Amino acid sequence: MTEPDGRLRAVCDLTVSGVREMAGRHEYDGMIQDLSPEGVRAGLAALGRGPLPADPYDAAHLQIFEEALRVQFGELQLHRRNPLEHLGNLDLATYDREYAPEVDREAAKHAHLALWPEAVDNAVASLDMLSAPVATALLGAVRGLGSGVPGDAKESAREAAFRAHARLVEHVEKAARSGDPDASLGADGLARLMGTGEGLPVDLGRLAERADAERDRLMARLAEACAALGFAGRQPLDVARELVRDHPGPGGVIEAARVGTERAIAFTREKDLVPHHDGECLVGIAPESRRWAMAMMSWAAPGEPDGPSWYHVTPPDPSWPERDIEEWLEVFSETTLPAINVHEVAPGHFSHGRALRHVRSDVRRTLMSLAFAEGWAHYAEELCVEEGFAPGDPRFEIGVCLEALLRVTRLACAIGVHSGAMTVEEGARRFTADTHIAGPAALSEAARATFDPTYGRYTWGKLEILDLRERARAEWGSGFGLKRFHTAMLDLGSPPLGLLGHALGTAPVPA
Repeated sequence: MTEPDGRLRAVCDLTVSGVREMAGRHEYDGMIQDLSPEGVRAGLAALGRGPLPADPYDAAHLQIFEEALRVQFGELQLHRRNPLEHLGNLDLATYDREYAPEVDREAAKHAHLALWPEAVDNAVASLDMLSAPVATALLGAVRGLGSGVPGDAKESAREAAFRAHARLVEHVEKAARSGDPDASLGADGLARLMGTGEGLPVDLGRLAERADAERDRLMARLAEACAALGFAGRQPLDVARELVRDHPGPGGVIEAARVGTERAIAFTREKDLVPHHDGECLVGIAPESRRWAMAMMSWAAPGEPDGPSWYHVTPPDPSWPERDIEEWLEVFSETTLPAINVHEVAPGHFSHGRALRHVRSDVRRTLMSLAFAEGWAHYAEELCVEEGFAPGDPRFEIGVCLEALLRVTRLACAIGVHSGAMTVEEGARRFTADTHIAGPAALSEAARATFDPTYGRYTWGKLEILDLRERARAEWGSGFGLKRFHTAMLDLGSPPLGLLGHALGTAPVPA
């Protein structure tokens, strides 16, 4: 990957943790983003300077990211309302990935750690609009940052980092006690955040209607799959809650994921569903710094030398209470793990990551729409149902439906919470009614809407891809094929949803 020009560099400078991790822009190793009020203002002022890329699509892609940052940091001032960006700025976990010699990564990690006091000073200065619900929801994550401080750092650096961390924890604890009780961005704010990020106007009312319709479609498919498994006449979600109890023990989780990964990759290659089948995907337990995630893909980023991608899976900690262990293991059930495998690996994130390495444009290799990335991986689950993955075993489709019901409920909950139509508690009740989770898990999912307002991106992205597929079928006629369609999309990198039409060669380039 080449050195970015000034215009792309300005966007990277405002998205340091993201481009370092996802795009492999390791010129930012050992550095922090200046998220102080003054630093953010300076970063915004630098946007849009200089010529646009000569390629019209790349120019449009870059401009969408510039406008999204103006809304995120300028209009909505999320760096003042939400610790999430600051948490990413402090995160040292990226250096655990084997993208470079260990000595180089360790040096970068220690240089980064030395900047924690400055980063925390900037965070405390900025976070003056932190609401109580957001602070409460993220307090555990903020406290957990301390576990990432490397034990082999100089004692003076460790002490300074721990003091800085304590200041941040104190600031967030205070907001949790006395911050604004309203975490809502407002309907207009959410629509602006979602729309500008994807270069697409957003009608929240229409999107909420689509979420309801998608829920109803999924419920019908779930009922059909449960009937095919021999449970006709029973409530499908009750059946699902029983099925997820069939799972491996803690010692069998990694092996189950490894076998499932091999199967997903073989199926994707056999059906030739994606443009590239190269690369190696290893399966293993997540590094300690990433064990908050049950399962995640850590791909060989496009800006890095090629190497293995890692499908990281986290078994439950044996020291946990028995109930917590059981709830964690249900994610790896014989019903749900296969859907997670195709989402994370093939034809999902791993396959997408391989395609990104073959894209030549720096804009496309660096600036990634999360709505497309997660939408693609979510689409991959249903694609595998359509193409006959796990024939004769309705549990695979049941698992896909369960994952999809969680994601569509996130979309409905985000719209409800931020438009004022739904409280977090009402959101939790919707998760209980429309998914197989309940209790603390349902409340946690609903609370996520307060600090991750675009977490409906999985379903939104999937729906936009499905809409485009129908357009491609109509426009290409007998020339339509899944491989052709998928290649046309993935050649755009991880495109903003508003630019997806360029995959068909028919969409006008925005001025």
